[in-house]
Amino acid sequence: MSSNYIWPDVSVTAKIRPAAVGKGSGGRAAPPAPVEFWRLRAIAFCVGAASLGAEIAAARLLAPYFGASTIIWANTIATVLVALSAGYAIGGRLADRRADLRGLCAIVLGAAVLLAIVPFVSDPFLREAVKALGALSVGGFLGSLAAVLVLVAVPVLLLGMVAPYANRLAVARVADTGTVTGRLYAISTAGSLLGTFLAALLLIPLIGTHRTFLVFAAGLAVVAAAGAGSWRFLAVAAAIAALLAVPPAAIGADVTGARVIFSTETQYQYARVLQFASGERWLELNEGVAIHSLYRPWSYLTGGYWDDFLVLPFAGRPAPPARIAILGDAAGTVARAYGHYFPSTRVDAVEIDGELTTIGRRYFGLRGPNLHLYTADARPWLETSRSRYDAIFLDAYRQPYIPFYLLTREFFQLMRDHLNAGGMVIVNVGHIPGSDTLEKVVSATLRSVFGVVVRDVVSDSNTLVVASAAPVSPVAMASAGASLPADLQLLAQSVAARMAPALRGGAVYTDDKAPVEWLTDLSILDYAIGRR
Repeated sequence: MSSNYIWPDVSVTAKIRPAAVGKGSGGRAAPPAPVEFWRLRAIAFCVGAASLGAEIAAARLLAPYFGASTIIWANTIATVLVALSAGYAIGGRLADRRADLRGLCAIVLGAAVLLAIVPFVSDPFLREAVKALGALSVGGFLGSLAAVLVLVAVPVLLLGMVAPYANRLAVARVADTGTVTGRLYAISTAGSLLGTFLAALLLIPLIGTHRTFLVFAAGLAVVAAAGAGSWRFLAVAAAIAALLAVPPAAIGADVTGARVIFSTETQYQYARVLQFASGERWLELNEGVAIHSLYRPWSYLTGGYWDDFLVLPFAGRPAPPARIAILGDAAGTVARAYGHYFPSTRVDAVEIDGELTTIGRRYFGLRGPNLHLYTADARPWLETSRSRYDAIFLDAYRQPYIPFYLLTREFFQLMRDHLNAGGMVIVNVGHIPGSDTLEKVVSATLRSVFGVVVRDVVSDSNTLVVASAAPVSPVAMASAGASLPADLQLLAQSVAARMAPALRGGAVYTDDKAPVEWLTDLSILDYAIGRR
């Protein structure tokens, strides 16, 4: 999180004598008349709240498209700090030339207007950034991302200008400089604390990122209007407040032949359900690049990687697993299929976003005779669990930046500790088409914990990596296929034919060192410049 305003030193007022100021004094204006301190307090408080609130909202604005990795947070914080620094410098110079309350309020109102524009104009830039990422155009991706950061930086720069400007107005006597500066600093910091918790705990969960920007913008406009005592300022504040009635733009690329039957912004992400004329449904999250759950009312098979979870456990044991855990259940494609084909198998389905579970029940037929649903983050949930499983499925790697703590030796050791003898871990590794860098890291890290690691290449962008402490045999899976339901027998034979030893190479990631962001960025860059 970026620091709060550092209210600049205003001792410059000690050097300005009223008798010496005028046309012959270097063009500097006379010291401004003292302003009622309550007005400056209100402005300092609201500006502090909006600066930190906007920072959190900006990171949230980028998260559906690029994740909430340390890189995204670093970019956001750096943007805010640079903008504030520039604002301090510009605001100080402006205050020396012309310092009056109406001018200060005009700066605050300008910041409010620009902040209100951000959620409306950023969407096309973010869409272009996602398209560039999908096309592996590094220049387009960086350019679009930079454009969004600039959009946020401009209003924050104006907010930075407020600090030295307000100080100049607040100081009536040089002897009071420290006291006045300290008070404004404290008030601004209190506002920043409120803005932080208001955005993170209340506004974003309840009204969404789009309207969070508007709430802070409206607050700035109102305090600017109150300070200036202007009806024109108040009209602008009312116009910004009216924008709260405008619904947010839907995220995600259009899909030919599909219509959106449900969409929502959850606590974690944007989600929408697409339905085709056939009745098939897709769950898309955030940028809409991938399908996270698929439902066909006429079948429990999807033709995608989800199906392979049904037969891969038979490569390690002849009987269906008695108990499985699905970490990253989304809307429950795999859980639903297990309930149909293996009704005696207990399924513990874990999903961090409870809204997706609700969507699964309503739109994806998520139900089963032995299904148990949990809303929790995968690793903390497994840490507190005492259960043991015949198979644990990990399907929580969402691009572009996956959670590093789900790709470490310590986490895979935790998974092994929850396996029965002969149990296996199956990890869905979604990756850039043709790139195997991420898969190599996953395989190397799994190999540091398990004795056996094999791969099932489903497509050019999906590989299931299987790990076990016991032998895993495609021959055993093909043999077990004879006892499987009829529509799983061909699937078992197909998966057995694809199984191969895991890739070699790749670093072993740990909780202390897991540069997932670098891994992803380098993969994109390598692909874009033609290295495979």
